[in-house]
Amino acid sequence: MTDDLVLRRQVCFALYAASRALTDVYRPILDEHGLTYPQYLVLLVLWERGDAATVSELGNRLRLDSGTLSPLLKRLESAGLLVRARSARDERRVEVSLTEQGRALRERMDEVPRRVARATGLAEAELVALRDTLTRVTETIHRQKEQ
Repeated sequence: MTDDLVLRRQVCFALYAASRALTDVYRPILDEHGLTYPQYLVLLVLWERGDAATVSELGNRLRLDSGTLSPLLKRLESAGLLVRARSARDERRVEVSLTEQGRALRERMDEVPRRVARATGLAEAELVALRDTLTRVTETIHRQKEQ
């Protein structure tokens, strides 16, 4: 007989503990650049897009609500990394664009993924498989919630 109510058997705890451990790895690396982890995620989306994104697009992509995202964007704007402006096509939408300083920061952040990967002790193929599995779990759970 197995006891499923043992902490070490809980997937949720393994994910929680791994998430905290990874955040602890990111913190000092991002501190060197004056960023928090959520700010880094916003910048990743904007760097990937290469152009403006609306606040709602950022929220959807990062799975963050506007109450969490708005103060984050405000701090990034105060740091000179992005600007927010009402859309010329639709005043109800706010577009977020990188500044020159925000675009330039990308080059200095190149080492972040490699440093984090080294800290995990996993091979590249293992990290890719882990990421893909976690993405699949997240997408499956969100799809089920929407049904």
